[in-house]
Amino acid sequence: MPRPDRAAEADPGLDAVGAGLDSLDTPAHERRPGLGRRFLRAFVPPLAALALLVVVWQLLWAAAFWPETQLPAPLAVWGQLEEVFRSGRVFEFVWTSVHRAVLGFAIAVLLGTPLGLLVARVRFVRAAIGPLLSGLQSLPSVAWVPAAVLWFGLKDGAIYFVVLLGSVPSIANGLVSGIDQIPPILPRVGAVMGASRLAAARHILLPAALPGFLAGLKQGWAFSWRSLMAAELIARSPDLGVGLGAYLNEGSSLNSIERVIAAIFLILLVGVGIELLVFRPLENIVLRARGLTTSQ
Repeated sequence: MPRPDRAAEADPGLDAVGAGLDSLDTPAHERRPGLGRRFLRAFVPPLAALALLVVVWQLLWAAAFWPETQLPAPLAVWGQLEEVFRSGRVFEFVWTSVHRAVLGFAIAVLLGTPLGLLVARVRFVRAAIGPLLSGLQSLPSVAWVPAAVLWFGLKDGAIYFVVLLGSVPSIANGLVSGIDQIPPILPRVGAVMGASRLAAARHILLPAALPGFLAGLKQGWAFSWRSLMAAELIARSPDLGVGLGAYLNEGSSLNSIERVIAAIFLILLVGVGIELLVFRPLENIVLRARGLTTSQ
């Protein structure tokens, strides 16, 4: 009777199975598309969707289901956009809003990251303020604007306060969710190797939780941008300048639907641009580094 190990060595089917398993462990190396093709993949679909939206809009306007004061022609809105670009006001609107959003988001990351680590790793803190973070995340940011104005006055501090309360809970909860999905063996390995809590957080927890943390950052930016628009819509003062939210409110005050839709388009354009230029490339880099995607 042959020995089991020799029988296994003589079986070519087992060798094929082993080779197949080894090939599964080998990372696939596919040729990445060129810069031009990646640009087309990233920007052509949104532009095609926008073109389809404009066509449908033009058809609805031509059908005259609604009066001009409710649904203007696409060319009327385009003319309003041309006017603000020609006058240079659009750069004031965009700069005022974007620099506030970026600064507020950066501060939110500095506050939300240690808060998320604390909630994820300290059981008592999680039980105490974990539900509060979830509640704050679901609370509409516009609810904070009147209180912020009363506390800080019509100053930038009121706007940044609203932005922080809108984005910090999302960033912290995203990090908590990412840490909860880390295999328990990784923190144990760090403890066995003598890593301090700070070193474990820096070299183990944050890198391992990066996909979930990045999702929290994306959501935090979205909440930050929405909170900023809510604050600019309500809190208006010459000291605050004119951002996109104030421009939207200006169109509403003048009963100009063309200006309102132009402002909405600019707000949407900034949001889509940040997604395509910042967060989607970061997401692709993180996923490729973990072998979760080989394209994009």
